[in-house]
Amino acid sequence: MDYEYAPLRLPPNVDRLTATAQLAIQAEFSGWELARVRLFRDGTRQVMLRRRVNNQPQPGLSY
Repeated sequence: MDYEYAPLRLPPNVDRLTATAQLAIQAEFSGWELARVRLFRDGTRQVMLRRRVNNQPQPGLSY
């Protein structure tokens, strides 16, 4: 299975609830899933998102 990865860095002033909401939105609308989270001493989070590589284009958001 082939995956594409997207690194994301969250600053220390982003609380856990806000980070969860951001990641949930990415997962729901763009097909990303959580691959790894690293929490650093200064409070910074390094998040690695992944999704399966698709030959079909991802659907856009509808308004």
